[in-house]
Amino acid sequence: MDVASDLPSLPWDDVHGPARAVVYGLLQEEDAGLAQALHDEGWAGHPLKPLGLTVPLFRGAAKRRGVYATNAQGSVWFGSPVPEILSALVRALAGRQEIRWGPARLRMHGFTVEAAPPAEDGYVELSTVTPVVVKKEGRHLLPGDEDYEERLAHNLAHKADVLGLPRPTGLRVLEAGPRRRFAVRGAPRIGAAVRVGLEADPRLVTALRSWGLGLDNVQGFGWVR
Repeated sequence: MDVASDLPSLPWDDVHGPARAVVYGLLQEEDAGLAQALHDEGWAGHPLKPLGLTVPLFRGAAKRRGVYATNAQGSVWFGSPVPEILSALVRALAGRQEIRWGPARLRMHGFTVEAAPPAEDGYVELSTVTPVVVKKEGRHLLPGDEDYEERLAHNLAHKADVLGLPRPTGLRVLEAGPRRRFAVRGAPRIGAAVRVGLEADPRLVTALRSWGLGLDNVQGFGWVR
């Protein structure tokens, strides 16, 4: 979705903070039952929600100290590996001229529906455009921490189980961005963008490209580039 912001910047708390409300609000407009069931119960008997999005991303926005700079050249990506969920999002966006993101109104220039490119069987590398959130026993982990790869692999295995697909193997972090910290409903989310390599079924790779890596995908984290 291509957007222009009516404000020159967002407070840092309103970068990831509104994401969940935005995506559930869109689903609620088109299928209230689906939105409620997904929020309360997850999908296919699992608590995970097969749904992801980015925060608003702005090309060429000049950095400003203490705030998240915006401009008229923004985009927001939404995705789901479940056709029922994705179709509800598409119908909701088709009827919109703007969305509210915290204090900002994002005027829509238009949107397109893109299919993830077909993946090959075997080894693949995935990079994220937003930070990946990984936790163990309530503590945020960062790339390089002892249990990081194990917990990220556990998350991906759980996602494969939700979709009824083979679990991936051999996950390795190949590259990591800087530590990023955001507040979501007053609680911290700490993570880093990553590039990972893994062996995976091509159907799972396609699903992850429209869902994301790690936790809090419905809050805009872990979106695959």
